Order: sequence, then C-alpha cells, then structure tokens
Amino acid sequence: MAGILGRKVQQKLAEAMSKRSHLKDEVDTLLDMYGAITVGGTRLDRNKFRDVLHNTFDMTDDILMDRVFRAFDKDMDSNLSQEEWVLGLSVFLRGTLEERVAYCFNVYDMNNDGYISREEMFQMLKNSMVKQTTEEDPDEGIKDIVELVLKKMDHDHDNRLSMDDFMKSVKEEDLLLEAFGPCLPDTKYREKFLADLESGNVCLDISQAKS
Repeated sequence: MAGILGRKVQQKLAEAMSKRSHLKDEVDTLLDMYGAITVGGTRLDRNKFRDVLHNTFDMTDDILMDRVFRAFDKDMDSNLSQEEWVLGLSVFLRGTLEERVAYCFNVYDMNNDGYISREEMFQMLKNSMVKQTTEEDPDEGIKDIVELVLKKMDHDHDNRLSMDDFMKSVKEEDLLLEAFGPCLPDTKYREKFLADLESGNVCLDISQAKS
C-alpha cells in the first residue's frame, strides 16, 4: 500500500513539474533517478551531485561543479529537492537561450552580487587555463585575457559584467556563453543522456555516480 501511495504522490509531482519543465515526457524518469540517488533517506548533496556531473557529463572542474550545484540549489539549503533537480536539469539540458544565459551568469557570479567582477573572471580563467599552460607564471597572460573580455563584453563600461552585459554579448556571439569555463554539458554527453532518458536507460550512470 505504501508503495502504491508513494507512486501516486510521485505521479502528481511529475504532472505538476512537467508544466514547468522542458523535459515534460521525462520528468517521471528523472524523479525515479532522484529516488535512486537518495535511496535510504539520504539527501542529494553537493558531493553526490558532483559525482553525477563527473560520471554522467564528464565535468572535472571542481570550482565550476560547485557553482553549478549552487545554481541548481535555489533555496541554498545545500541539498537539491526533487523540484530543484528536475527544473535545474531542464535548463541544463534543454533551456532556452535566455534561461541558459541566466544560468551561466549565476554560475560565474561567484559572490552572488549580481555582477561578474574582474576578480571572478581571473579566478575562473586561471583555474581552467593553468592546467593548459606550461608557463611558470601565467597570471599576466590571464590578466590580459580579462581585459580583452571586458573590452568586448562590458557594454556599460563599469569594469564588471552585469546580466544585461552578458545577455547582450551572448546574443551577439553565442560562443561567449561559456566564456569563463564549461558549465553546460558537452553536446556528446548531453545527447547521450537525453537518449538514455527517453529510453529509461539512465540508472547505470547514476549507480556509477553513487559508487
């Protein structure tokens, strides 16, 4: 009886969330995945979510994975609810341009003050570029890149990027969407996950994420 009642509750939850999600036909499967990750009453915390990002979408940047978690965790309680999981993945996988711009901006706005500052740009670019350079001190080169980015994207010339700056820049050049590091899934992993999701064959990746 408890199982039947639980299933009915999930069905009602899926119906409600499907109205707000770009993954309308897959919400029930996403809720099943959430249940598998949180089996035994555990919570979907930062560590479990980072495992999913790494094992399913091959994301490796610790700082950006932490920021992606923060972008999903709307109520900032350090755990993802079923709603945050489903609606976060909706934008992550099939969001409109405006939704993805807002999401990426939130990832890059590390202190949540509504702007991407010089310091935040430097930290994110240094984190991703130091791994790719053999220079002993790459800081000067990264500072030069920050200045070039500001020159191209800072439309109101206040030495920081607002949401409006970021939105306008991405609409002019969509490659700037992930200017400060990858925080959306690579097309290959995105398409595989969506295909598995549609077929209901996603449990393997999630079970690997739990290990």
